Amino acid sequence: MRIISIGTIKKYWLKNPETEKHLKSWYQEVESSNWKNRSELKEKYRNASVLTSKRVVFNIMGNDHRLIVDIEFRLKIVFIVWLGTHKQYDKIDSKKVSYVKTYKK
Repeated sequence: MRIISIGTIKKYWLKNPETEKHLKSWYQEVESSNWKNRSELKEKYRNASVLTSKRVVFNIMGNDHRLIVDIEFRLKIVFIVWLGTHKQYDKIDSKKVSYVKTYKK
């Protein structure tokens, strides 16, 4: 799978260093995956929550942090949508939250 964007994950672990090895591990596992559908994803990640046909929530560090992604199974692309603590996750609508791209000038 191709993951877009590692930069979002890196920024998060720089602010939350305890997550670095867990996020790197998740990244490597997902990058080497070749899921065709949600069922194949759930075989590997039983604790992942499938919210919609494309949206999935992964537990990071047990359940201390949450990672929301959109997956285009046909294209083999995983889009990082949101990453935060479980406490922050409880304050958002995980089905509606969207990635906000910031541009540097």
